[in-house]
Amino acid sequence: MLASHTARTQRRHRRIRRRIQGTAQRPRLAVFRSNNHIYAQVIDDGAQNTLAAASTIDKELRPDLSGMGANCQASQAVGKLVAERALAKGIRSVVFDRGGNLYHGRVKALADAARDAGLIF
Repeated sequence: MLASHTARTQRRHRRIRRRIQGTAQRPRLAVFRSNNHIYAQVIDDGAQNTLAAASTIDKELRPDLSGMGANCQASQAVGKLVAERALAKGIRSVVFDRGGNLYHGRVKALADAARDAGLIF
């Protein structure tokens, strides 16, 4: 019997997290993608701290998105905002955690926007 989409995503995520670790010098940019929204957090795994975060339900982005929670344009806005918030806290370099999702579509759009805004990964 074939595994569900969620089970495959979770298996990929566990495999990725074995290798990726966020540190104080180079925190982890974690992406969670749901059917309706996308969320991004910059996490220091050593201190178990979220240093910066952004999502499509963010009050800053909500007026601009006007109901576009689940498309590439919204993901680009989230990527740009999380990069700006990370840079404001002095974080320039991160490791990218795609959360078990394929590096395609909304996840790729978020990553490219964060790179364009100045994050290095």
